[in-house]
Amino acid sequence: MIATIQYKSRKLKIDLLEPLDLSIPITGKSTNVNAWYLEPPTIQPEVIDGDTISVTDGAVVNFNSIKFNPHSHGTHTETVGHITKESYPINKCLKQFFFLAEVVTVAPEKLGDDYVISRKQLQFALGNKKREAIVIRTMPNTREKCSKQYSDTNPTYLLEDAANYLKTKGVKHLLVDLPSVDKEQDGGALLAHNAFWNTSGKLRLDATITELIYVSNNIEDGKYMLNLQIAPFENDASPSKPILYKIIDK
Repeated sequence: MIATIQYKSRKLKIDLLEPLDLSIPITGKSTNVNAWYLEPPTIQPEVIDGDTISVTDGAVVNFNSIKFNPHSHGTHTETVGHITKESYPINKCLKQFFFLAEVVTVAPEKLGDDYVISRKQLQFALGNKKREAIVIRTMPNTREKCSKQYSDTNPTYLLEDAANYLKTKGVKHLLVDLPSVDKEQDGGALLAHNAFWNTSGKLRLDATITELIYVSNNIEDGKYMLNLQIAPFENDASPSKPILYKIIDK
């Protein structure tokens, strides 16, 4: 199923039957990926008047309730409303869903006791390319990222200058395989979040950050079409399902 997309002055072809899913699902298990000191998510059948509403327990339907936090328990996409007093729900701010994206692989640099992604690394990875979205895969890249318990591990993060670079480069959608673009314990500074969303100037209300993705090693660095799918939550963040489509050159 080949689709042709008119993108500015170019025509790009993608195969809709070859999606590349970057999302980590919410499973309701203790092995679910987790961050920010929360218990695992739960997916359990409701109990009404003493009856468990589950087909295995004799009900005619399954009727599960789900408890989770989008920032902690899986791939999620967030708006500037994540760090502002004003409400900017993802369901209102993200109005388009297809973007030209670049996948880049970065080996984080050591900085004191931390591992970071720097401006220089992103400049080298992007060069003069103009992209609406950037998908950052960090090394080492193992399936452990899909079940990692990130709390109190001081994960890799972006330096403020790196986030500023992406903003000035015109990148609207930043996707990372990390629990946050910022340092786990930074005293509330949130330097990369603030820089990317330009909170000291005109807010970038149409810009998003997607965290806790997983980019398989089978996905090569390069240019793709990104379909950034969200659930319609009126909240600063929503569970999301970023899908890449390889651009057919021939």
